[in-house]
This record gives sequence, structure tokens and C-alpha cells, in this order.
Amino acid sequence: MSLALDIASWAMLCAGGLFVLVGGIGALRMPDLYTRMHAASLADTLGAMLILGGVMLQAGLSLATVKLAMILVFLLLTGPTSSYALANAALLTGRVEGLAMRQKKDGWED
Repeated sequence: MSLALDIASWAMLCAGGLFVLVGGIGALRMPDLYTRMHAASLADTLGAMLILGGVMLQAGLSLATVKLAMILVFLLLTGPTSSYALANAALLTGRVEGLAMRQKKDGWED
């Protein structure tokens, strides 16, 4: 049973690290603010879930697992909320044009 838990936790840790890496590359390679935020927020949230899940499997049933679960809930609540707030602020200030604004300006709206 211990070997199965080790394999599962290391698989989760490696997959989480891969998702965080892909999110970072996506944040560098995407063309505008909204696609960068989308790539980074989704990949980082999933990567954090997998990494914390892998560490929780390694910790077993202990107080550390409860603390890690609380951190995970905090990250799941604040990550998407902060991404939404940043995108909404960028749209409202007019510093970054959204797709609907670009469609209207260029005359290719449906």
C-alpha cells in the first residue's frame, strides 16, 4: 500500500509541476492580456491542486493534511476570483480592448 501511495503522490507532483510549467509558458507565449490570464490561471489552479494533493498523500492523516486542505480551498477561491477582478479592471479602464470591442471597432461583428 505504501508503494501505491508513493507512486500516486509522485505522479500528482510531477503532473502538477508540468501544469505549472505549461501555464508559465502560456503566459509568455499568448498574444494579449486575456489569453495570458486564461492560460496562467487555469493551469496554475490545476497545478496547485495536483501538487497539494500529492503532498497530502505523502503527509498521510495528520494535522499537516488538514492545513494543506485549507490552503487548497483558499487557492481555489482566490485564484479565479483574482483573475476575474484583474480582467474586469482591465476591461473597464479601457487599457486592453476585449474581443467585443475589437469586433465593433473593426466592423466584423455578427
